[in-house]
Amino acid sequence: MRIVADENIPLLDEFFAGHGAIRRLPGRAISAADVADADVLLVRSVTRVDQALLQGSPVLFVGTCTIGTDHLDLDYFAAADIAWASAPGCNARGVVDYVLGSLLALAEREGAELAQRTYGVVGAGQVGGRLVKVMRALGWRVLVCDPPRQAAEGGDYVSLETLLSQCDVLSLHTPLTADGPLATRHLLSTEQLQALRPGAWLINASRGAVVDNAALYQVLQQRHDLQVVLDVWEGEPLVDVPLAGLCRIATPHIAGYSLDGKLRGTAQIYQAFCAWMQLPASIELAQLLPAPWLPTLQLDDRCDPAWALATLCRAVYDPRRDDADFRRSLSGDEAARRSAFDALRKHYPYRRETDGLRVALNAPTPALQQLISALGASLQMLEQ
Repeated sequence: MRIVADENIPLLDEFFAGHGAIRRLPGRAISAADVADADVLLVRSVTRVDQALLQGSPVLFVGTCTIGTDHLDLDYFAAADIAWASAPGCNARGVVDYVLGSLLALAEREGAELAQRTYGVVGAGQVGGRLVKVMRALGWRVLVCDPPRQAAEGGDYVSLETLLSQCDVLSLHTPLTADGPLATRHLLSTEQLQALRPGAWLINASRGAVVDNAALYQVLQQRHDLQVVLDVWEGEPLVDVPLAGLCRIATPHIAGYSLDGKLRGTAQIYQAFCAWMQLPASIELAQLLPAPWLPTLQLDDRCDPAWALATLCRAVYDPRRDDADFRRSLSGDEAARRSAFDALRKHYPYRRETDGLRVALNAPTPALQQLISALGASLQMLEQ
């Protein structure tokens, strides 16, 4: 079996070497010629997989080690009888950590109390749903907008207009869809951006085109009260440098780039591949995960919960490092900036997830117990 794969997919050999010869290529450069004799194609979000790429090839299975599928032509796959799989939820926790880290950075700069703000989450799928669960467990007020889920399930959802008018923080976690009444392309354009509350914070860690980047740039020039965090951009890997300059935090599409999330994505595609091949999945991710650099963090039982929140989250991940790295890359001509964007993703540093952290305490207070449970960390009781 011949396998073509994005070179940035981790653990390829560990999971797939026993099933065929693997050819690694830069994801953005994979061409029709590259898959002309391939049986399996494994990608991430930067590779557009459609009829133009696959027609005439022997590819019968496509796996994307990502949550999103907007880069896959699923209608063509169905017509061509090509099996496919994605990795729903694989990096959801990493994105939650990114949002929490961004909120802490904004709160520190603005002198705001996170528990006193109202949060709006657009999209309650794998990522947004998990974020809502964490924030509500922290005791924060959260409103959720998800028209497809509301139509299918009912429930306590509100309109986007309600979020814009009532929320101090808006976090976007919707897939990118271009057509139909529920299209999310440019979900936030000039009208919606101008409707944000005074001093609102906007975080987009979904897809770049969910926010009209040109409109956002114009609005930010007029409204200096808004604080914006962008991890995703229209036109990636080429980023609007003036827009990045107006963002409080700007990063190169790495919100979900925890080590756990990337390895989990490969593992999920391996499992789907084995199911397609009608073979047992003999390799478990737990066998391959390295030990965390920070397995346990000990706190004093008397510490302030707000300090503990910041300490626990930042001990695992702080997006300000990625922001600094990204801003240093925004120089040179277009070719240099494109290359730098992809290099930051390819050589992304070690990062784990908060829910893999153990917190050691002697006699935790109810407030600390609630905090540790809300973050998904585990509580370790110290011997008296």
